[in-house]
Parts: sequence; structure tokens; C-alpha cells
Amino acid sequence: MSLATAIPPYAVTQADAKATARQFFRRKPLFDRLAGVFDNAGIDRRAIVAPVEWYAEDHGWESRNQLYLQASEALFIEVAEKAIAAAGCDPAEIDGVVSVSTTGIATPSLEARCSGKLGLRDDVQRVPLFGLGCAGGVTGLATAARLAGSEPGSRWLFVCVETCSISIRLDSDDPAALVATALFGDGAASAVVGGDGEGIGTIVDAAEKLWPDTLGIMGWRVEDPGFAVVFDRAIPPFVTEQLASALDGMLESYGIRRSDIGRLCSHPGGAKVVEAIETAMDLGSGSLDLEREVLRDFGNMSAPTVLFVLERLLARGAPERTLMTAFGPGFTCATLLLERSA
Repeated sequence: MSLATAIPPYAVTQADAKATARQFFRRKPLFDRLAGVFDNAGIDRRAIVAPVEWYAEDHGWESRNQLYLQASEALFIEVAEKAIAAAGCDPAEIDGVVSVSTTGIATPSLEARCSGKLGLRDDVQRVPLFGLGCAGGVTGLATAARLAGSEPGSRWLFVCVETCSISIRLDSDDPAALVATALFGDGAASAVVGGDGEGIGTIVDAAEKLWPDTLGIMGWRVEDPGFAVVFDRAIPPFVTEQLASALDGMLESYGIRRSDIGRLCSHPGGAKVVEAIETAMDLGSGSLDLEREVLRDFGNMSAPTVLFVLERLLARGAPERTLMTAFGPGFTCATLLLERSA
């Protein structure tokens, strides 16, 4: 029925991010060896939840999670209000909420913390999802669609909020920490999903592919100062090798073929990942232009990022069928088939 996005109030250019990291990254030889990642990331600017100076300071679990709660609640309320208004409904008409977030810990969960401020009913159903990482935008939206479809006439609010920048660690000697410093931005996205057939598109089906023995490719390590990102250098070649057969299998489960898809709408996890998707799917170089635009303007925001791409695709004019794709911890590929409204 609707789609909305939001970003936090602070911003940093990639040039300033590189300069700040050079000044404060404690493993200077590591920085000097990998500094080119800032230049090759395809990012011009990112929104972040704190002033740049915050990231140069020492922060433990409590400080990081306090910022997560403060920033995530504000983003949750902002983007949810936008999605509800765009759907033309009242908050009291929302029957359930699916919330996705993997960059902090909230117990009670975010939708419980924000329910009263949003004006949701006291009997609203709540489904918080954690651990999905970058795949959460697709999987969470698919979950909301399944729940709405199981209760005809119901309306479900889907919200994903990620504050990836809070996990930036300038004290680490792990190359993945420097890559995260060059990639991570923060943002939120929301949609209202209903089963009455009205809206901007129809979610037809969804599927996932989980590869065995791939737990170490992507995720978080829990350490004393905070989350430590897990990024394996094998991600782009893995995508190149595995994506086509995985998507063809999921499309077969939908009863369609690759030629029936007008466009992919993919999570741009990084410049090399976007290139890997184009190579794997035999797309022309530069075909995923909107993915590169979102990466350029916002960086990798994890779960919400693919919904920023979808927002631009809808504004430009989506084809009859769009296949949303995102990779996440597991290692997992999540897909969602979206058909344009008449």
C-alpha cells in the first residue's frame, strides 16, 4: 500500500570519512594498506546517527546501544508515520507490525517502544526479527505480506531500521573493520501491506536460499567494545558463482523464468557486489544504475538499502515484474516477486 524511507540527521562525505579514519584508526599500517577501499567503494556521502567526532571516541557496549536505542526509535517513528500516512490509513487501523533490526539490542523491541507514540492499538500484533542483516529488507517485507495474506483485510506495518555506523571500530586490527568504516551508513524504511488489492504493487511470492557451511561469510562477532563485523573477501566471487542458479531455482518455485522478470531490484552491499550481480545474471555493465545511485548517496545501510532502491524504481516506473534480491548472514539470498499495480 505504501513505501517510505528516512535517514538520520548527520552526514559525512566519503572524503571526510577517509580523513577521519586516517587520523584515528589505530593500526596505521593496516589503514595505509587498505585506504583505497574508501576511493573504490562507489560512495560519495552517508547519513549517520551521530556527529563524526563520536566515532573517534572510545565506546563500549552500553554507550553504543544507548545510541542505537535513541536513534532507532526516532527513525522508527519517523518512517512509520510516513508509510502510514502514504497508505491513507489511520495508525489505529494497523493490525500488526513486523520490525527488522540487527545493529543493536532492544528488549522490549522497537515496535513496543514506539507503539504508543505512533498511536497503534494496544492489541496490535508484534513480530520483531533479528539477525537477518542485509537480507532483512526483503525477508521482513515478505513476512509482513504473508501475515497480511493469512488474515484477509488486515493491514501490517513493516519497519526496518539499521544503525550500522555504531559498529564502526577504529581500534580493530581486522581488515573487515576498515571496510565497514568505508561502507556503513544508517537509515530506515517502512511499508504498509494489506490484502485488499489496493496499493503500489502486489507481493506475489518470496523465497530464500541458505547455503550450508557458510556461517563465516557475513555477520557479527560479539566482542567487549561492541559488534565486530564479519565480511569475507569471498562474497563477490561467491555471488558471481552461485547467484544465477539460486535465482533460477527460486524463480522456478514461482512458476516463472528469468525472461519473465523486467528488472532486478538488488541490495547494493558494495560496488564489487553490484558488479558481481551483473556478471552472474548476464546483465550489461551499469544495468543496476539505481543500486549504484543509492550506494553513492547513502552507503550500505544493511536491510533498508534495497527498499531505497525500490523507492527510486517505483518513482521512475517499475516494470510489470520486479525481483527484489538481498544477501545476508547465513549465508542467505532472499528474494521477493513484486508485480506492478494496474
